[in-house]
Amino acid sequence: MAIIWSHRENGHLYQVRGAGASLRLYTDGVLHSQFNPRRVVTGSVWDLLWLPLFFRSSPAPDRVLLLGMGAGTAVRQLNTLFDSAQITAVEQDPLHVWVARQHFGVTKKMATVHVGDACEFVARYRGPGFDLIVDDLFTGGGGIPQRATRFSRKWLARLQRCLSPAGIVSVNFADWVELRASAVAQAVGTGQRFGSAFSLQCPAVDNVVAALLPEPVQSADLRSHLGATPALAQQLASGQLRYRARLLRPSAAR
Repeated sequence: MAIIWSHRENGHLYQVRGAGASLRLYTDGVLHSQFNPRRVVTGSVWDLLWLPLFFRSSPAPDRVLLLGMGAGTAVRQLNTLFDSAQITAVEQDPLHVWVARQHFGVTKKMATVHVGDACEFVARYRGPGFDLIVDDLFTGGGGIPQRATRFSRKWLARLQRCLSPAGIVSVNFADWVELRASAVAQAVGTGQRFGSAFSLQCPAVDNVVAALLPEPVQSADLRSHLGATPALAQQLASGQLRYRARLLRPSAAR
């Protein structure tokens, strides 16, 4: 894999590496973004961040909030799949934003990008609710990623305040240990905001994405709706879009 760009700043090493048409952003050895402009799916964890939308037939989100943009993989994917969606992205590292603009093709038209702390943004936000909130807040070094913000009940409550009434939350965890230690278990069930929760995983990837939806849904719904979406059906059939969906019951995530 060729190194296209490398830069050291404030003790951190940033690299953009390329293999064919695919680009990857590494910061201190941690992979933050990956994208191939020739196809919408990555075959990895970034696909899982927006996949929960397809538990519904013909999803058309008006407003999306991305917490932790990296170099903009999810921005590029969402812009391709839902070109009318208004995307708001929050990214703390200005160099990640620079890489998104210079190397990953993220334009100002695709998303409104805020450079700053995502927790502060969520705490201050008082605007219209979002139809999808993606929590992809990660840090790490030496090639080992970990969540930058604990997914506590307090953090979940703040995210819920930013949701539209039918909004979906998608949360990236480094592994099952992080997921089980989170507040996902307390988010689902009688008297709670969410009627169903699923774990989503890709083969050979430790990350687990938790999808929280206000209504009861089934994994068969997801596959059926993906198969009926022209932009994704062929990639699903060919195995390029790879995932495993598992229902999360309150006791399973504790």
